[in-house]
Amino acid sequence: MTEPYAVSVPKGYRVGVWEVREPIATGAFGSVYAARRAGEGELPRTAALKFLPTGTGTPRQLAHLRDLVEREVELHRRLTRPRLVRMYETLVVDDPQRPDLDGATVLVLEKAEGSLSARLAASPRPGDGPALLTHICEGLAQLHRAGWVHGDLKPANVLLMQDGSARLADFNMAAELEGTHAYTPAFSTPDYTPPELLWSEIGERGRRIRPSADVWAFGVLAHLVLTDSFPLPGGTPSARRDAAVAYARGTDELRLSPELPDAWREIVRCALARTHADRIGTEALLRRVEAAAGSGCSPRIPRARRPRVVLGTVAATVAVAALGYGVSTWTGHGGGTDHSALASYGASELRTDKGVPVVYRKLIVDSAHICPRPDVTPALIAAMLKAGSNFNPDLSDPGKQEFGIARWTPRVLRWWMRDDGIPAPATPTPPLSPSVSIKSMGRYLCFIDPHLKAGLPGDKRVLVAAAYQTSYGKVNDTGGVPPEYSDYSARVAHWLKEYTPPGKK
Repeated sequence: MTEPYAVSVPKGYRVGVWEVREPIATGAFGSVYAARRAGEGELPRTAALKFLPTGTGTPRQLAHLRDLVEREVELHRRLTRPRLVRMYETLVVDDPQRPDLDGATVLVLEKAEGSLSARLAASPRPGDGPALLTHICEGLAQLHRAGWVHGDLKPANVLLMQDGSARLADFNMAAELEGTHAYTPAFSTPDYTPPELLWSEIGERGRRIRPSADVWAFGVLAHLVLTDSFPLPGGTPSARRDAAVAYARGTDELRLSPELPDAWREIVRCALARTHADRIGTEALLRRVEAAAGSGCSPRIPRARRPRVVLGTVAATVAVAALGYGVSTWTGHGGGTDHSALASYGASELRTDKGVPVVYRKLIVDSAHICPRPDVTPALIAAMLKAGSNFNPDLSDPGKQEFGIARWTPRVLRWWMRDDGIPAPATPTPPLSPSVSIKSMGRYLCFIDPHLKAGLPGDKRVLVAAAYQTSYGKVNDTGGVPPEYSDYSARVAHWLKEYTPPGKK
């Protein structure tokens, strides 16, 4: 289970006809779990349950959210080929014996296989990128035709389904147009925010936004999917934000990657026009994207079942969160938490543009700082997590007795779980949380580093990683990386280079 869950729900817990299975994601205000339907019924066999705890809003906010739910359900009724994650029903937990869950609102959502963000981290420039971009553009066109703006399009808010299609998700920032504009909260993800909104004034109703903001975000996303790079220079989101402002003011130019296919170059350029007025419209964008992808119109998607929405209680109105998970990279859109700050946490030691999941950034950086030795760095820990588990918190390899994001053997993990060096009272049992696993990794690497012999060939950090897989004694006796760990060590070396900021060791 990822650390620490906003709403902790035990495996096997029943809500309506749904039985909770493994955790999927969490954020500051909600947690998502896989679920399966118990018994017969018209609803799908599997779903994703998004639990929202009680007390998540004031009466005024809850009344506003109730209105949003009703409008979003009506929006889905208008769409005939939805590229949005579907909501099947909302429920309210009635369980006085569990005060931590009693009264929580549960959104029953279509279960996705993963996010585009995770796909790009595992496989940059995916072969089906053009097809996925077509699906994403279709989703934007459907929203804009219905009079809505998404407001926060980015890879984490694109979910990938079992059939290989993409769906838009997380409508926390979505807003209905009032003429040419809509109004959204004063929050955005810098890399996907058009320059005119970077300096826009915030009124009582929030920030004014046009559909052209989604078009800009699509241009950035398309460039990232097709080239594994951003279209504006800079090693951090803040640097790229400054570059976007300079570009909008005419003092800098777009620097599109030479790896961007010719068929997509003009599309991206038109989507990233300096002003909203010069940006390509959504319908014209969709036609160009379909032509570039060679897809024509995408295969028709079956019409979604009409959602059943329970709006009889105040708690149920929190259902908003939008017909999308909205938690896979949550660090909080409110409550005093600065998402963009967390996304760039430790940027001087760990690159922000290479796919390290935002939810683990602070944990990785802080765990490296447990150790004063210069070889134990955030980039090393991130590289080892990438090479070992691909940041999968639910990894399970019983044959090797390795579990979790850091591939710990539980009986070994027991010795490194505590700061005082005293083993934990009992051997932990899987699933092993990232919080425990990554912090323990920092402690163990700090122990390994001084025990490696001086003068061993190769990068000391890679030798530390190899010793983590076997032992410092085996590395010392071998005189370097043992042959059976050469492939793993090569992967660590590759990602270490990727994750280390320019100018750093």
